[in-house]
Amino acid sequence: MVSLRHRPRPAAAVLGAVLFAAVLTASPASATDGLVLHYPLTQTGGAVAVDASGGGRDGAIVGDATPAGAEGLHLGGVNGHVKLPDHVLRGLTDISVSVQVRIAPDQATPYFVYGLGNSSGTSGNGYIFTTGNAYRTSIATGNWSTEQTVSAGRNLARGVWKTLTYTLAGGTAVLYEDGVEVARRTGVTTTPAMIGGGSTTANYLGRSVYSGDRYLKGAVRDFRLYNRALTAAEAHALGFVADEEKGRRDLAAIDLGDLSAVTANLALPVTGPYGSTITWQSGDPSVVSAAGVVTRPAAGSPPATVTLTATAFGQAREFQVTVRPELTDAEKVAEAAAALTVWDADDIRGNITLPTAGLHGVEVSWKSTRKKVVTETGEVTRPEHGAKPERLTLTATVRSGEEQAKRRFDVTVTPKPARQDYEGYLFGYFTGEGTATGEQVYFAASRGNDALRWDELNQGKPVLTSSLGDKGVRDPFIIRSPEGDKFYLIATDLKMHGNGDWDLVQRKGSRHVEVWESTDLVTWSEQRHVLVSPETAGNTWAPEAYYDESIGAYVVFWASKVYAEDDPGHTGDTYNKMLYATTRDFRTFSEPRVWVDPGYSVIDSTVIKHGDEYYRFTKDERNNTSTTPCSKFILAEKSTELRDTSYDFVADCIGKGSINQGEGPTVFKSNTEDRWYLFIDEFGGRGYVPFETTDLASGQWRLATGYSLPSRPRHGTVLPVTKAELDRVRAAFP
Repeated sequence: MVSLRHRPRPAAAVLGAVLFAAVLTASPASATDGLVLHYPLTQTGGAVAVDASGGGRDGAIVGDATPAGAEGLHLGGVNGHVKLPDHVLRGLTDISVSVQVRIAPDQATPYFVYGLGNSSGTSGNGYIFTTGNAYRTSIATGNWSTEQTVSAGRNLARGVWKTLTYTLAGGTAVLYEDGVEVARRTGVTTTPAMIGGGSTTANYLGRSVYSGDRYLKGAVRDFRLYNRALTAAEAHALGFVADEEKGRRDLAAIDLGDLSAVTANLALPVTGPYGSTITWQSGDPSVVSAAGVVTRPAAGSPPATVTLTATAFGQAREFQVTVRPELTDAEKVAEAAAALTVWDADDIRGNITLPTAGLHGVEVSWKSTRKKVVTETGEVTRPEHGAKPERLTLTATVRSGEEQAKRRFDVTVTPKPARQDYEGYLFGYFTGEGTATGEQVYFAASRGNDALRWDELNQGKPVLTSSLGDKGVRDPFIIRSPEGDKFYLIATDLKMHGNGDWDLVQRKGSRHVEVWESTDLVTWSEQRHVLVSPETAGNTWAPEAYYDESIGAYVVFWASKVYAEDDPGHTGDTYNKMLYATTRDFRTFSEPRVWVDPGYSVIDSTVIKHGDEYYRFTKDERNNTSTTPCSKFILAEKSTELRDTSYDFVADCIGKGSINQGEGPTVFKSNTEDRWYLFIDEFGGRGYVPFETTDLASGQWRLATGYSLPSRPRHGTVLPVTKAELDRVRAAFP
């Protein structure tokens, strides 16, 4: 048994050294004969896929494709791929194509690992392609109806490296997986040279020649194209990895993070990227078990060091784990006090969060030197407009057992703004998953108080772009603070462009919302990626908020599919419900609760208050049938309490007859009269379509006329603004 003792080297470096040697040694000398293209794809940077065949036919690395050294070219599944040179099939009567690929577990279908050929409109028009679905390779002279396919008849394993090799000569196509033949077909009448008459301009690695297909998500390396059929021995040498080598590679890939001061259970992998089964042994199970369960030494004891040994296919690797002892009460209060924060302490514009519990579960209490300005539970009374800012000190006392520590925060409360009439509207929205930038935040400005005529801002480009989570944002919602001079923008963390699987993102989607804040609608804070949904939730969609004066906090609500507690993999059947949580600062949220659950799927609630009543508009998400004729349209309800879980019915089927289907309603009042507007997103159609009414309680909405909305607006929000605010955003985002 060989021991690979853990040293403080980055896991990627260890893996890289092993894999780089493995890639070289796996290639037989004869495998260089007849090479047309060879992209190792083991570089650490750059946008060029260097051709190692000697032919000088480099490819271009495009989109969200990231070189990662010996780990190959990482493909994000949005638009990343390698664009190969044109006409690579010209003159080829025989062919072999081989590539190493690791398909991501959440790869959406359909997809190509590679496609070499041509496109016509949205369809392929002559090509060779391979996919892991029913692992197969096809050659075609036209579209799918001309394909001649060799298939293993089963899907490729995902999340593990596989070598896929296809050969075609004399009408016989052979398919190999990891150097072992898995399928053969005779009587193939198409040759590569017949595709496009030798002209091919849609040659891709990681992308389909069909525009509607998904991009490949995962990683690729060692792409080879030959002008001949490899022999079985050559294919075996290219793709076969001995069990011992698989074990070495999988052990090298293990990254347990920093093991120098462990305080929580460890996630010990039981499989590797090459398919090994990994077993674990512990030198002291009472401290760290073979399942990664950590039991910390008692407070005051020295740290404990344990050796964990991972084994795969007869290979072994050791990890030295140092477990930090339980903290003393003095250590707890010191660390908890240091971790406390009073957000925006130098510019407080609303109620603040003063936590009563801190790190390590300690108790926290607060004292204020100006209780009439900031109470000891965080309620804020701002000075009147024109007055000086109020300065005071908040002191936190942190306690654990007999120990305590204090921490002071000097804070400034900003005076209220001057009250100004609204003289326009700001429209925040996204434009859909049809383009690479469509799932970001766009702005439009109204032409004064005309709520139906709009101008796109920022030259029709996104104003805010997500760099966190899924790196796409949908359904942006903007809310103004009660006193008017602070804004929060919240949005769904979701990107569907290029690789969308609607079922998957409702089972294992994001449980976060994306947050920005501003005091002027022009300068926005750094993006925040905030966890709000419970572990039972499979998605967190279309967050919106409304300020609840009765509790002095915002009520934030969103749609989630909520799975059973005993279904951690979210494999069962369920439906979307509306959940809500409360917050004062869009940083700290209460535990979520169910708000809307009629027994079937609902999403996209929005709220407006008129008089003493809250009016709520929600999309009925059921499939439209004769027994559910209002499905895929909007339901209106009302209640005198915002957080009521049983609103009264007002109307349903809103939008039916004027639009084909609707979601993402956004509702707002006219700045100049008793008139309300309800924009409904005709998804799969025109995007937002405006409706209007002069009587909210009636539930009767008519299609507006003479409107001019931005192009392609999808689920967002309309915010009434002052003239100064409107002028400011127009100047900042022409």
